Amino acid sequence: MNELVTRIADKVGIEPETAEKAVGMMLGFLQREAADGPVAKMIEAIPGAMDLVAKYNGEGEGKGLLGGLMSAIGGGGIMGLGQQLMAQGLGMGEITTLAKETIVVAREYAGDEAVDEVVASVPGLSQFV
Repeated sequence: MNELVTRIADKVGIEPETAEKAVGMMLGFLQREAADGPVAKMIEAIPGAMDLVAKYNGEGEGKGLLGGLMSAIGGGGIMGLGQQLMAQGLGMGEITTLAKETIVVAREYAGDEAVDEVVASVPGLSQFV
């Protein structure tokens, strides 16, 4: 388990395995949704983040007819990520703490400018972090 996962698991109060999957899903979401340059810089700067994205990117995404329907009616985006994280057993308070702590860690490694660009490029994200 890397430092990022351990730190977030401790801060959120969840099992490290759950934290690993949730952080990977969150970073994967950012990789898909945020501005390419800043998000690449951010993910590359965080030790172990690229491995988490590779392992969990797309995990929990709706597949098939229902997944396509949800995307078509707006079930994706930040709300879709929230639904995926809830499906992993996380409550809203835990998801909020997870998001905030992930951004704190990202700022430590990638700097405020890159992280601010990532947050600004994803509609609705700023209200959660």
